[in-house]
Amino acid sequence: MATRPPSPGTQDESVPAHPEFDPRHPLVVFGDHSFCAGASLEVQRMPGPHMHSQVELNFVLDGAMTYWFDGRELTVDAGRLCLFWGMVPHQVIDRQDPTRFICLYVPMSVFLGLPALSRFRDAVFRGAVIEATDLRAWDRDIFLRWREELLSGDPALTEIVRNELTARVLRIQHEGWRDLRADASAIPSLAPHDAARIDHVERMLRFIAERAHEPISAEDVTATTPLHPNYAMTLFRRSVGHTINQAITRHRLDTARSLLISTDRSIAEIVFGAGFGSSSRFYEAFEQRFHESPGVFRQRMRRGTQAGTGQP
Repeated sequence: MATRPPSPGTQDESVPAHPEFDPRHPLVVFGDHSFCAGASLEVQRMPGPHMHSQVELNFVLDGAMTYWFDGRELTVDAGRLCLFWGMVPHQVIDRQDPTRFICLYVPMSVFLGLPALSRFRDAVFRGAVIEATDLRAWDRDIFLRWREELLSGDPALTEIVRNELTARVLRIQHEGWRDLRADASAIPSLAPHDAARIDHVERMLRFIAERAHEPISAEDVTATTPLHPNYAMTLFRRSVGHTINQAITRHRLDTARSLLISTDRSIAEIVFGAGFGSSSRFYEAFEQRFHESPGVFRQRMRRGTQAGTGQP
């Protein structure tokens, strides 16, 4: 098996890791949607914000780490467990030296397939950073074991970890959690008869993640499933809280914002690199969502860097 580049938050190039990272581009390559673990325990600052399709769980063993998460800075220290959807742009911008954590990547289908997680799941897909408020003394050892077993590559152990981790997430939902952003909102839940279709929703989300930089349409997205296009669009909206066209635009905006932060590309290059067909449409969508122009956003972020916010 070929050695992969470092996983998010790490710089160790000698070990396999997930997801794959292309150093020539500030975003994760959407080639791996598997259930897996980060190979390195050591946390390092990341060169820029990135996205990936899985839900990411972080259990901080020692030290403290600060994320830039969709425009906010959030610090998580030792003994805390957080999770979030990797499709929201995020970046480790600072950490104590040393800081160690366990990083697990869980396919979104695990969350879509649990009706009991409706409010919790909906918050995750709205961009919440979930923190478990009730941890147990044995969580540290269990997460270390899960990481070791996932890295072993044994399919039987992977399935066991999937079941055990699913139960742990259900306990978080039952025992208590909070959104570190403190402003999550719920979206409509899947109806029971729709829950069996979650694999189609995941397929559509993957297609958007991988192809949003191209001139794709809602029809292109629904064509990835055997469902009737109208039903596929309805199912998608019920699952993630917005339409396919809105999801495409959101992903393009997230990509553009990440590029504005982490590269010196011109705004014109970013417009078309992110998948927008015209500058006017990009500026309109950017200002509508983020309430400032791309140029003002880039200047503000660079002023923050010069002021010592910890970004590379």
